Amino acid sequence: MDERIFFYKLGKLVYQIDGVYEGYGKNCKLGSPNLLWILYALNDGERHSQKQLSEDWDIPRSTANTIIKDLESKHYVALSQIKGERRELLVSLTESGKEYADGILSDLYKREKEVYSELENPEELLSALQNFAAKMQKIAAKGE
Repeated sequence: MDERIFFYKLGKLVYQIDGVYEGYGKNCKLGSPNLLWILYALNDGERHSQKQLSEDWDIPRSTANTIIKDLESKHYVALSQIKGERRELLVSLTESGKEYADGILSDLYKREKEVYSELENPEELLSALQNFAAKMQKIAAKGE
């Protein structure tokens, strides 16, 4: 297989996987697929900066900010200042936000667990994908 066919097939697979998550978000009647990813990230129990959420999940900063402001208005997230940073805030789920996220994500986690249990070597797959992503980012940086 040559590189064009490889990347064509890879692109299709990536978008098929992304489509599964986007479809799940639509079934949950989330207005934006990015909302699903932000809830997914925040539901790990950690606080994340808006910048980190934006970069880690490839969500435009303005989009992430809009979603976070909406979640804040519903009292699902709390924002706190980062020491030494004037403009950057940490985002964390409130108790009601955790309930909201769990309600949306619990079925998704069950589905992921089912898929995960069928993988022969999940750690090896993840490692290979991380290495691949690092190489792609390296060549992307050359073009900037």
